Amino acid sequence: MATREGSLDAPTRHPLDWQSPDFWNKASLEKELERVFDICHGCRRCFNLCNAFPTLFDAVDESPTGELDGVPKKVFADVVDHCYLCDMCYMSKCPYVPPHPFNVDFPHLMLRAKAVRFREEGAPLRSRILSATDQVGSIAGIPVVAEVVNAVNGNQVGRLLLEKALGVARDAPIPRYESDTARSRLARQKVPALPVEAVNGTSGKVILYTTCYGNRNLPAMVEDLAAVFRHNGITVQLAAVEQCCGMPKLELGDLDSVAKAKDANIPELARWVAEGWDIVAPVPSCVLMFKQELPLMFPADAEVQAVARAFFDPFNYLHLRHKAGKLRTDFTTPLGKVAYHVPCHLRVQNIGLKTRDVLQLVPGTTVEAIERCSGHDGTYGVKKEFRAASVKIATPVVEQVAAAGADHFCSDCPMAGAQVAGIADRVDHPHPIELLRRAYGI
Repeated sequence: MATREGSLDAPTRHPLDWQSPDFWNKASLEKELERVFDICHGCRRCFNLCNAFPTLFDAVDESPTGELDGVPKKVFADVVDHCYLCDMCYMSKCPYVPPHPFNVDFPHLMLRAKAVRFREEGAPLRSRILSATDQVGSIAGIPVVAEVVNAVNGNQVGRLLLEKALGVARDAPIPRYESDTARSRLARQKVPALPVEAVNGTSGKVILYTTCYGNRNLPAMVEDLAAVFRHNGITVQLAAVEQCCGMPKLELGDLDSVAKAKDANIPELARWVAEGWDIVAPVPSCVLMFKQELPLMFPADAEVQAVARAFFDPFNYLHLRHKAGKLRTDFTTPLGKVAYHVPCHLRVQNIGLKTRDVLQLVPGTTVEAIERCSGHDGTYGVKKEFRAASVKIATPVVEQVAAAGADHFCSDCPMAGAQVAGIADRVDHPHPIELLRRAYGI
């Protein structure tokens, strides 16, 4: 057994020191990149995660010296580009994370490099558009505009033009835009007041953070979540205002925009938390943003920390209620065999496979969990220059889905689901909450 200092302690995560001058110092950044890359080269446990590590290791192996000192500095930028902040290296592979004295936090080092580059160089038009989910959704969701956008995105000529104009790969999955948003749909619903029962760390009343994707692209997913929660006696309410969680801007390295999104969302959500409400969101990346990334960026902000404690993955919330005997099991429809993809941003929340556990409560249902990356990862998988790497990363998932011979394929991340389903040539890829609603027959 290893006896190095800290080897028996649980991993911890240091706050992101993004407001210190040293964070933005290029010489300091380059020195840290060299230190961490040399450690990674000597270890290589993460060779099969994303394409960042093979890019680094291949460059080392092909260098004149066979060591990091022979690698051109341009390769460092390539490694950064291939990191999409899935966090899996930190959470599942790296033996050198804090409190180990090597103090390796590869994702946050990549985030630092992205942030320094963004502050010095800005970002291409494509990246600014793809990360502006609120603004794009509000324009593309205008009734007539939505029809045009969906028509263009749905044909080969339109996709070719999109590829040439913005570098969006013609075979990458891109979502539809809905003019009738989730927030509008839920606002029209007349729902009777429910008696609130707090159990097992849940209050029984939740603010539903719809997310950009849920609100503008897949409002039916949000409706399904609200229906399932209400069926289980959980009061569901919308916050008065809601903006993007900031994850797309985080992946771009635009930390100032992340801070602006925080300033827009946190005061409103914190007000509800102070009144005893919990918060749920149907997209794992958005949950992770509020539970991990914002608290690490703003460790001294009491409201950020309070919101983080009150934020839940929906199936984790339902499972907590189930453990207290408060989840209804009056299912009417078996689901058969379900091939279930577990997204990276759900896995790193360290809550276990709660989606699988809840779905398996349905009689006549078995769930095969697939714990591999989909390769979509925000905007990475839709960019032309990364598309081949994205498909390669997703291929093991596609193969496992095909081998499962399941009645349904689903993923908590609708974008990951679309990625895998598209490559596997499957038409149907419902969100797990839709499958649960089907099982209830509501």
